[in-house]
Amino acid sequence: RVMFYVQHLLGIGHVRRAAIIARAMIDQGLDVSLIIGGMAVPDVDFGTAQVLPLPSVRATDGTFKVLVDQNDTVIDDPWRDRRRQKLLDMFAQIKPHVMLLEMFPFGRRQFRFELIPLLEAAGSSERPPWIVSSVRDILVQKSKLERNVEMADLACQWFDQVLVHGDPAVATFDMTFPEHHRIKHLITYTGYVASPARPPKSDAGAGEIIISMGGGAAGKPLIEAALLAWPLAKSRARTWRFLCGPNLDQQSFDRFVSRAPDGIIIERNRTDFPTLLQNSLVSISQGGYNTIMDVLQAGASAIIAPYSESDESEQCFRADLMQQRGLMRLIEHDNLTPALLARSIDEMAETKPPSAADMDFGGAEMTARMIAEKATERMIS
Repeated sequence: RVMFYVQHLLGIGHVRRAAIIARAMIDQGLDVSLIIGGMAVPDVDFGTAQVLPLPSVRATDGTFKVLVDQNDTVIDDPWRDRRRQKLLDMFAQIKPHVMLLEMFPFGRRQFRFELIPLLEAAGSSERPPWIVSSVRDILVQKSKLERNVEMADLACQWFDQVLVHGDPAVATFDMTFPEHHRIKHLITYTGYVASPARPPKSDAGAGEIIISMGGGAAGKPLIEAALLAWPLAKSRARTWRFLCGPNLDQQSFDRFVSRAPDGIIIERNRTDFPTLLQNSLVSISQGGYNTIMDVLQAGASAIIAPYSESDESEQCFRADLMQQRGLMRLIEHDNLTPALLARSIDEMAETKPPSAADMDFGGAEMTARMIAEKATERMIS
């Protein structure tokens, strides 16, 4: 039995990555309970995992300083007390052999109110589970160095293993985590977590310019720039398809739809996104982990314009690494103009990127195998 805790606050990438890992664990014969603490995300396939929602919460913006519940009310201590008790009740009910915490202690610091008690309950239980941190390869770099010390302290105190979902030939954890030396005995690289590459299911998106926002909560600047780039681009004769994401506010979405001329399609999201990417002429997107994996798996000619407000360094760092390998073009947030975007789209339309076949995309399967091995050990111990 595996208990997998996931808390997303703004985007949808954490949930999508967790779903890929959950399906891989199910394929290994594991009984997976997925604890979801954020707002509902449409069109996510969790396989046969038991999905257990906590009272949902989200961040109001990219600073992540203000958290609100499903009624847009700022959360308070009574809310925290109720949610902590529900999480502890879930742990008692599931009795996991392995407990997997997504991002913590390398993120989700605001949720120590429930995660420290959960770790205490796990550590003091009659048959303690193997406790694992599931974390992406690149962290948002902290301005307060003592935060890195705190993360390492928590990892050493509570965790048996830290699974870093990346390829060390591309990026190592020490690049963005200065206290790496203290936890290197815990770290295992799994490879990148990505959906298995499959041939296109149709000709959807063939020859199109695909502009995608992931969850969409922070996508407005890129949408604006791309709409203004369209009349400047030689490729404006092509269909330009905007996927604005489920979290873009309705007022902004309606405004973009009303502004779109013939030749531009404005949609929320598509379940056939991998097919659209594979068939596209050029892909333009932000630089979240899952989007980068989708683009690389599709072999798309890609432009990445990362979200980098509020000291969010992670997307830009990853996109720069990929640009150094010749796999995509980076336009940093401060340089994003309609003219540069139009020119870049036209240039990338004439470019075929090199293959990313040398990168390890087997992270979900490797994670599942390691978790299954530890679950078996715990069952027979």
